[in-house]
Amino acid sequence: MILTVTPNPALDKFYWLEKLPETLLPTEEGLLIRAQKSLVSAGGKGINVSVFLAAHGLETVAMGFLAGHTGQIILRDLLARGVSANFVWIEGENRTNVALILRGREYHPIHIHDEGPTIPQDAVEMFLRKYERMLRYAEYVVLAGYLAPGLSPDFFRELAKQARARGVKVVVHTGGEVLVRTFPERPFLVKPDVREALSLGDLPLTTKEEILVAGRRVIQEGVEACLISHHLTGDILISAEGVWEFEARVPLSAFRNLVGADDALVGGILVGLVQGKDLIESVRYGMAAAVASAEVEEKFCLDQERILAEMARVEVRPSKP
Repeated sequence: MILTVTPNPALDKFYWLEKLPETLLPTEEGLLIRAQKSLVSAGGKGINVSVFLAAHGLETVAMGFLAGHTGQIILRDLLARGVSANFVWIEGENRTNVALILRGREYHPIHIHDEGPTIPQDAVEMFLRKYERMLRYAEYVVLAGYLAPGLSPDFFRELAKQARARGVKVVVHTGGEVLVRTFPERPFLVKPDVREALSLGDLPLTTKEEILVAGRRVIQEGVEACLISHHLTGDILISAEGVWEFEARVPLSAFRNLVGADDALVGGILVGLVQGKDLIESVRYGMAAAVASAEVEEKFCLDQERILAEMARVEVRPSKP
């Protein structure tokens, strides 16, 4: 079983626009923007990974904190998609995240994210008890997304520590200081989220050379593997065994919705590992899943034949360490 933790779940809303007004400043009569199409789904990085895994027939349990009417919608959507849920309910309302996707520029979506409800200490303690029980059945745990207000910046580090103590492999898919703090617990794989800042701690990630420097530092701290996005269709995998560059030969014009593609990448890697593939082939499958997902308007492409077709277009080459 694969356990995912999403501390700050969301209801994702997508709006496709033919064009944006020349100015977003409202007139005296206000401002009206009409969407050509919209979609709604449960969201948050760990939840997205669980949805992808369930669609591939893998057993997965999503954990985190749910609140209010929005939380009910998120839960119903997860259950309908075959994801088992073990959330802690709190007061308030889960956040709603909006993505504006402009036709012709789908590769540059505009994100508007809520902060999310504050997590009280008694809810944290209840979550930790649930989490400890669920670790007994898990092969992997995915710690993903950004922390909700009220959670300690060491929240993921503590969860990683508990997982390692039980022999569960840890995948961390977040960014900033929260990610860096997990390194002493030696996760199996880290996938930095670089949407807000092209950096890993105090190290920039703008160029290939900077990515290699940062990745090597992460490995020196005991992390088994680090996967860092180089650009929209390229990733670099750094481990103690070597460095590999992954490149998907896909034009940006093929993309329809990038939201969730990074989570399909992590989900695809786990699918590959559970199926017995080595890490390199698992990353190839994950990258193919990410590209295939970016090419459809739904959050994920769940057509395995299409993913395998994209996998044939993903080039892998060893890089000098």
